[in-house]
Amino acid sequence: MKVYVNVENVWMAVHCAEGNKPISWLIQELAERSKDIGVDILKSEDYILKATKQDILYNTRDNMADVLEDKQFLILAKKESLKKTIFTDLPENKLIADTLKFNDLSIQKLNEQGTVILNGQSLTTDTLWQLSTGNFKVQISEDALSRVKQSRKLLDDIVTQNKVVYGVSTGFGKFARVVIAKEDLDQLQVNLIESHCAGVGQPLSPERTRMMLALRINVLCKGYSGITVRNLLVLQKAFNASCLPWIPEKGTVGASGDLAPLSHLAVGLMGKGMMWSPKSGWANASHVMEANGIETLKLGPKEGLALINGTQFIASLGSEAVQRAKQIALQADVAAALTLEALQGTSRAFDEAIHEARPHKGQLAVAKRLRALLQYGADPSEITQSHRNCDRVQDAYTLRCCPQVHGIAHDTVEFVNNILNVELNSATDNPMVLIDRGETISGGNFHGEYPAKALDYLAIGVHELASMSERRIERLCNPSYSDLPAFLVQDGGLNSGFMIPHCTAAALVSENKGLCHPSSVDSLSTSAGQEDHVSMGGWAARKVFIACCLIFDFFIYQYFVYCSC
Repeated sequence: MKVYVNVENVWMAVHCAEGNKPISWLIQELAERSKDIGVDILKSEDYILKATKQDILYNTRDNMADVLEDKQFLILAKKESLKKTIFTDLPENKLIADTLKFNDLSIQKLNEQGTVILNGQSLTTDTLWQLSTGNFKVQISEDALSRVKQSRKLLDDIVTQNKVVYGVSTGFGKFARVVIAKEDLDQLQVNLIESHCAGVGQPLSPERTRMMLALRINVLCKGYSGITVRNLLVLQKAFNASCLPWIPEKGTVGASGDLAPLSHLAVGLMGKGMMWSPKSGWANASHVMEANGIETLKLGPKEGLALINGTQFIASLGSEAVQRAKQIALQADVAAALTLEALQGTSRAFDEAIHEARPHKGQLAVAKRLRALLQYGADPSEITQSHRNCDRVQDAYTLRCCPQVHGIAHDTVEFVNNILNVELNSATDNPMVLIDRGETISGGNFHGEYPAKALDYLAIGVHELASMSERRIERLCNPSYSDLPAFLVQDGGLNSGFMIPHCTAAALVSENKGLCHPSSVDSLSTSAGQEDHVSMGGWAARKVFIACCLIFDFFIYQYFVYCSC
C-alpha cells in the first residue's frame, strides 16, 4: 500500500508495506519524516489523519488495511485546526467556478460510450462546454494519430540533419538567433515550460481546465505541431482521469499564444507543481499522476513549444461565454414578452410585415419568437384581451424595439460562435510542421486577435440585453409608467417592495458597462520588441465570462419582479 499525505502543505509519499499496522503508526512515521522538511511535530497525538475529499477522520487505532485505500490522498491535520481551511480545499472563485445546467440535446460527436472523438476538425463550442463536466471521455481519431506520427518523423529528420529551425534548435523570442547545441535540445524545451510558468491569480476551476486541456489535444491532433504520439496520449489519459494542473487565470497577453496558462498546463503534466483530481483534490502533480497510473510528459525537440503556442485559454473560456450568451439571449426574449403583458403593451409592433421590410436574421427570429410567446393573431391571453380597445397607440422603445435590439444580440452570438468554431479547429503553432511539403515555416497563427476582437464584441452584445431589461424593470416599478403600484407592493411606505432589487439590477448593468470596454484595442510590446503587437485576448475572454455571470444574476432579479406583477 502507498498513500500520499499533505503535511503542512508539503506532500509525502509513504509506503505502508504492512497494512495491518494502525493509523497511529502512519502518523508517527510522518512525524519523523517531517523533520526533514523543517516541520517539527512535537506530539503526534495532537494530530489526526483526514481524507482530502470527504469529511472522514480516521481513528488512530484502526488498521490501515481496513480503512485506507492504495494510492489514497490524505491530510495530517492538527486536531485544534480541523475547522480551518486546508490547502486542498481552496476557496472557490465565483468568477471561475460558476456553473450552469446543460442542454442535453446539444452534445455532438458522441458515441454510445459517451466519448468525444477528437480529430482537429470538428470540435464545436457546445461540445467543448459539455466536456467541462467530466461526464465524457475523449479519444483521438486514428487519422489524427497518423498525421501526428508523420509530423514527428519530419521533425526528427530535421533534428538529425542539424538544420537550424526556430524553437527547435534556437532560443525563443528575442533569442531566436541563438543556436542551441544538439545535446541541449531536450533541456531547451523543459526550460521553456518552466520559465514561462509565470501566471498569477486564482486557479481555473476543474471545469475550465478540462476545456482548455481538451482543446489543446484537439489542436495537436491536426498534425502541425511535431509532438510525439506518446506525449499526446499522456494528455488524453490525463483528461480522461481528470488529472488537471493548477492554471492561474491571469498572465497571458494572447499573442505568441497563451504562453503562461498553457505552460502551467504543461508543467503539471510533467509532474511538477499542483494538480487536481477527483480523489485527491489539489495535491502534488507527480503523486496525482502516479496514483492514476499516468506517466509524465517527457519532452523532446520542439515539444515544449508545441504545448504552449496557441489561443486555447482565450478560446476555451470564450466557448463557455458564447454558450452562456445563447441562453441569456433567449431568456431576454422571454423577459420582454412578460414585461409587455404586465405593462399592457401591444404586440402589433411585432407584426411579420414590419420585420420582413427589414429582414435581418436576428430581428426576424426575435419578432417571430415574441409573436409566439404572446400568441399574436391567435388566442391572446386574458391580460391582452383586457386592454384590446385602449387608446394607447405605441409603447416605449424598450418594448416596441425588442426585435431590433435583441435581434442584433442574437446575431452577435452567432457571429462569435462561428469565429470560435473555426478557432477551435485551427493549427496555432509556430513554426508549423508542414507534412505535405516536408518543411517547417514560421508564421503567426498563434496571435489571438480573432477571438479577442470577437469576444469584446460579444460583451457589448450581451450587455445591451441587460441594459434593455433594466429599463423595463424601471417601467414596472415606477408608477409614472404604468398602472401598477409603486415598486409592485401594497402598503407602500410600510413596505419598500422592489425598490432595492431594482437598484441591484442597475448596479449590475453599470458594472457590465465597464466590462464592455474592449481589451483588444490595447497592446503593449513584449519580448524586447519581438512581440510588438499583442491581442490582450486573455482579458477579453475573462471579462466577457464575468459579464455573462453577472447577467445571469441580473435575470434572477428580473424574474422576481415579473412574478410580482
